[in-house]
Parts: sequence; C-alpha cells; structure tokens
Amino acid sequence: METLAQFVKSRRKNVKLTQEKFAEKAGVALTVVRKIEQGKKNLNLDKVNQVLRMFGHELGPVLMKPIEEN
Repeated sequence: METLAQFVKSRRKNVKLTQEKFAEKAGVALTVVRKIEQGKKNLNLDKVNQVLRMFGHELGPVLMKPIEEN
C-alpha cells in the first residue's frame, strides 16, 4: 500500500510540477507539501485535504472508540 507521502509525491511528479508550483496551485504553503512528502506525522487535516483534492481525493477524521473494560 502506498503511503500518503508516496502518493502525493508520485502524483505531483506525474503532472510535472515542482513542490513550489504544486503548493501554489493547491493553495497551501510550500512547507505543507514538503511535510507531506517527507512523511511528517503532525499534519493539519484541512491542509492535507487541500492537497489531496488536487487529485480528487480526501481523508476523513478517524473516530476513536473507547475500549471497554471487562
């Protein structure tokens, strides 16, 4: 399975855009694209979705369910 970093980087390269141009087209800061492509863990979901929408994708929040104790 492809990671988020691999997905974004490969799709960006497929459309032949630099990180700078891609960030501009996605409406995010260059640092957002760099952090995603570097696989950083602490990312803003809204910013990630702005990037993913460039490829027709979006992530949703993961809902945590409390563990029931017996």
